[in-house]
Amino acid sequence: MSSILFSPPAPFSLHPHAHLSPSMSILRRLHLNLRTRRRIATVSAAVRQDTTFWTPAPLSEVEPVAESLFHIAIDVSDAPDLAASHSLAGQYLQVRVADAPKPSFLAIASPPKLAAVRGVFEFLVKSVAGSTAEALCALKRGDVVELSQAMGSGFNIDRIEPPEKFGTVFIFATGSGISPIRSLIESGFDAEKRSDVRLYYGARNLKRMAYQDRFKDWESSGVKIVPVLSQPDESWTGESGYVQAAFSRAKQISNPLAIGAVLCGQKQMTEEVTSILVADGVSADKILKNF
Repeated sequence: MSSILFSPPAPFSLHPHAHLSPSMSILRRLHLNLRTRRRIATVSAAVRQDTTFWTPAPLSEVEPVAESLFHIAIDVSDAPDLAASHSLAGQYLQVRVADAPKPSFLAIASPPKLAAVRGVFEFLVKSVAGSTAEALCALKRGDVVELSQAMGSGFNIDRIEPPEKFGTVFIFATGSGISPIRSLIESGFDAEKRSDVRLYYGARNLKRMAYQDRFKDWESSGVKIVPVLSQPDESWTGESGYVQAAFSRAKQISNPLAIGAVLCGQKQMTEEVTSILVADGVSADKILKNF
């Protein structure tokens, strides 16, 4: 009997005049196609990124308004096209700060009319360590940043119009999610013509609750403010816990077909409030979000 010796296979190499088997040819084409698709995807991503039109604009105000929250105003009076791109409450844009790693997406807190009349965008920015937002909050008046055009479809208030048909509107916000809600309230959505408009606004405590100085004006426009504190001090006598729990305790839904809602803030809150409303018969189409 002859013996057969096995040795480790030599590294595969292809002679320049050798012919590929059909299976090898297919594998090679698949490999080349995959590399080509990756190159195309990389180039396409770069092209998409490069299509963003950036407009330089100076800061006109930078000031703390609550714990870790800053009011920032940016002068866009020299950029009328940029100012005009903000047409609906709930829209957002990108802000680019020198030396920051990447742009930051920020909801516009001011109503569109402020950009039209005064040429200003206002923001409520939460300063998070190591973020572009932190770099933005550290700037001074006169420092220049770059802005993209306003984007997003905003809050589609037409879906809960006319006010006579949708007399009840529940509004929910947590933390810096109050930013686009401020834009909505100050833009006006006929709150005074509705029978029950309530804003459930959640924060850890009063030190972290922005826009308290605007509550009186919001109430006079027809919006009842319900502050909800998750970690209040002993002197607090208002609603405590989470926004969704406070709403569940107080809600009285007799005609769900006459109810609209607007939500912005922490994901768990928006999901749970949506579930509560839908379970009570409110149409998902009448629950507005800005994303």
